[in-house]
Amino acid sequence: MSSGPSWPRLAGIGLAVALAACAPALPPVPVVTAPRYPDFVYPTAPATMARPDVTLRLERGWLFLQAGDTRGARRELMAALKLSGAFFPAEAGLAYASLADRDYGDAISRFDRVLVQSPMYVPALVGRGDAFIGSGHPDEAIRSFQAALASDPGLVDVRRRLDVLALRTQQESLLSARQAADAGRYDEAVSAYERAIAGSPDSAFLYRELASIERKQGHENQALEHLRKAAALDPSDARPLVQIGEMLEARGDYSGAAAAYAQAQAVDPTEETAALVERARARVDLAKLPEEYRAIANAPQVTRGELAALIGVQLSALVQDSPRRESVVVTDMRNHWAAAWILAVVRAGIMEPYANHTFVPRGVVRRLDLAQVVSRILALIGTRRPLLAQQWAAARPRIGDIPPGHLGYPAVAMAVGADVMALVDGSFRPARPVTGAEAIDAIGRLQVLAR
Repeated sequence: MSSGPSWPRLAGIGLAVALAACAPALPPVPVVTAPRYPDFVYPTAPATMARPDVTLRLERGWLFLQAGDTRGARRELMAALKLSGAFFPAEAGLAYASLADRDYGDAISRFDRVLVQSPMYVPALVGRGDAFIGSGHPDEAIRSFQAALASDPGLVDVRRRLDVLALRTQQESLLSARQAADAGRYDEAVSAYERAIAGSPDSAFLYRELASIERKQGHENQALEHLRKAAALDPSDARPLVQIGEMLEARGDYSGAAAAYAQAQAVDPTEETAALVERARARVDLAKLPEEYRAIANAPQVTRGELAALIGVQLSALVQDSPRRESVVVTDMRNHWAAAWILAVVRAGIMEPYANHTFVPRGVVRRLDLAQVVSRILALIGTRRPLLAQQWAAARPRIGDIPPGHLGYPAVAMAVGADVMALVDGSFRPARPVTGAEAIDAIGRLQVLAR
């Protein structure tokens, strides 16, 4: 059925006139040329309830209503109910009369009574929706209109009203959600976002914004679920993918984070996202390394074995491409956790064993030791970047505690000149032990130069 007719069909009017002739006690009905309430849905009587005397009163009541005479409408509709108490179309008509009088509570109660008798009765569902709009309950109105459309998909006017109402409700809920979020009222914000989503379940940005609130609340699982929903609804938006990556990375799921970042980079390639991909993949690789390696960052002083491991991991391509010395003998590394990296850097000439063929992997690395290692790595990098190598070799910085005649000056000058190691108040402090953080920083700078 459509959203009309708003008043009885001509056949019904003819019936009313004919019956009125047989009942002269009834007051005349008004002539309706322009219905007062064109959006009201006429409460058609089911065929099983179509008694002429009762239907007459229903049609008369509807004409009075459309003429704007709600009192006359109520008189006729109450008369119909006296003739047949189960005649729910008259109850629906009375509900519409209350709706016309803006007595929304009474209208809703009467429509509800009708729906108890006939749950899918479209005139009651549509009228109930209008009553909920009037009483300021748009969510209930939406549900009532949706039920009416489920019963009769051809209700074009109702579908239009539902779309407008859903959009307005979504906008109001979104504004309320953002205001509550800005004020730190997160529970209220979540409720408002959920209302907006109920009215527009395919809007990806709503799930993304809801997830940001849930993250602030510490509801990580719900936030992750909603971010994945947002990503599925809008595959062209990289933002939820980046947030998924951040959450997985914080959980220690570096493989999952790398995959999410890579997907975001495929959607919207940026330098920032590329850096996130690289970082997550590096953490994946780091997680595969021994616990001893992961502990280097917090070491108060780095050992020779740990430094070899840092070089072997962070500068693996450079180490592998360097000329190899196969005849090198090292006698004390067999049972050390970094044995493979120690052998690799020794064969590459980056670190040297002692004269007695020991490496002393647990020996402490001092700043002068690190400078000598750095200078060898810079020399290897210089074979690829000769102009920079010339600059590094020509560097003659003034160093307070290492004069140019010092045997270690060339290595220190190159490390400082290449900005891999720094002076402290003009001095190098060659005997000071190197911390794990310092070693990681120096190798990281070399890694940048080696690219």
